Amino acid sequence: MFDLKVIHSVLGQLEEERGIPKEKILEAIEAALATAYKKEYGKRGQVVKATFNLDDGATEFLQVKKVVDDSMVIDLPEEEEMPELPEGDLRVRYNPEHHIWIDDAKLIRRDAKLDEELTFPLEPKDDFGRIAAQTAKQVIIQKIREAEKVSVMGEFGKREGDIVSGTVQRIERGAIFVDMGRAVGVLPFEEQIRSEHFKQGERLRAYLFRVEESPRGVFLKLSRSHPKFLEKLFEVEAPEIANKTVEVKAIAREAGSRSKIAVTSNDSHIDPIGSLVGQRGVRVNTVTSELGGEKVDIIEWSADAKKFIGDSLSPATIASITLDEESKTATVEVAEDQQSLAIGKGGQNVRLAAKLTGWKIDIRPTGGVKAPAAEAGENLEATPE
Repeated sequence: MFDLKVIHSVLGQLEEERGIPKEKILEAIEAALATAYKKEYGKRGQVVKATFNLDDGATEFLQVKKVVDDSMVIDLPEEEEMPELPEGDLRVRYNPEHHIWIDDAKLIRRDAKLDEELTFPLEPKDDFGRIAAQTAKQVIIQKIREAEKVSVMGEFGKREGDIVSGTVQRIERGAIFVDMGRAVGVLPFEEQIRSEHFKQGERLRAYLFRVEESPRGVFLKLSRSHPKFLEKLFEVEAPEIANKTVEVKAIAREAGSRSKIAVTSNDSHIDPIGSLVGQRGVRVNTVTSELGGEKVDIIEWSADAKKFIGDSLSPATIASITLDEESKTATVEVAEDQQSLAIGKGGQNVRLAAKLTGWKIDIRPTGGVKAPAAEAGENLEATPE
């Protein structure tokens, strides 16, 4: 019935290319054979199991029966309807093709127990009709898909939270579909960097932030705008982050434009900012290049809120900072010539600083009088998101 050389070849190919274990394919073949046998030769209620020997191609068919007693089944004539049972009574109709009484089971095997299964050999068959064969084929395809889905989930589930790469497959309604080899990655429009444009066939790196299982397969949710993408890029470039010597404490990002990243060192001999910048700026430049020129400000994190807020507003020089712990608002005074630097174009610098620190930041010129926003040409307040 089967060409063993072909089967072994297919099993090896599926294991190598799709990561599906041979055992899973063998299970699919046996399930398909059992389904085909039952469709062609089986009786109503019969449970059929098949075993397939890969060495010689021999197939054995077995009938499976569950060991029962009166507490589990009700023995009724076929024409008689099942009575309405009290709540909690889970008894079912006795079926001689599916059940075997405990007393009869013990005659076959002395140690037989309730609810276990006994198997009985069925007449061997290898001639199945067209419908049974088609059903068997569908079972094999379904089982292979299920096994492949489990395999893909196992592979990419471990990589969730890491950077992955693939090839742009197609672009639909703004979303980019990425061929990841054994699964499809989706880079939604809102997770893209606005200034970037990818073409079909182009290589793409992204942050894998979610692995989802759906009826159509496994989908990988990707992002290039996620703050964690920035952290993971630095982790690739800076071994100090990978080995936990330097720790990323906070990130504020406006993807494609500018980001701020706060870092600290767990070793007093290691400069956290220098670790990310690299010799002659090679590390930060590599990250910036991957992000299409996005500017990255690297700041040393501090438990001292005033120092942290002051550093987060760099490159501006701060005159003084007053904190209101209750409202978590920081009033920051700067010289007039530093005001535009502190605020940034379109309020971006102060906005990112607020996101980074978690404080609402109110920028004021020295002297304590808050300048009207219209005069400064910028927003002077920023609230963390």
